[in-house]
Amino acid sequence: MPQYQTWEEFSRAAEKLYLADPMKARVVLKYRHADGNLCIKVTDDSVCLVYRTDQAQDVKKIEKFHSQLMRLMVAKEARNVTMETD
Repeated sequence: MPQYQTWEEFSRAAEKLYLADPMKARVVLKYRHADGNLCIKVTDDSVCLVYRTDQAQDVKKIEKFHSQLMRLMVAKEARNVTMETD
């Protein structure tokens, strides 16, 4: 399970993993208050990407990235639903 040290590398790899097969990709956010760590994990069951941080500026980047992925997921599902009903 590769743990990325820089946000840029992780975000590129996670986006690539999601776009390769959107139906298998999962995103998990986990916050540990005791440590003050936020962890984001993106997986498709064969590849698992992890990024951990305790920096406040990284939290905003993670939040933005997570919302972008959620928009992509909703858009893909909306297209599939309209295609299935036609």
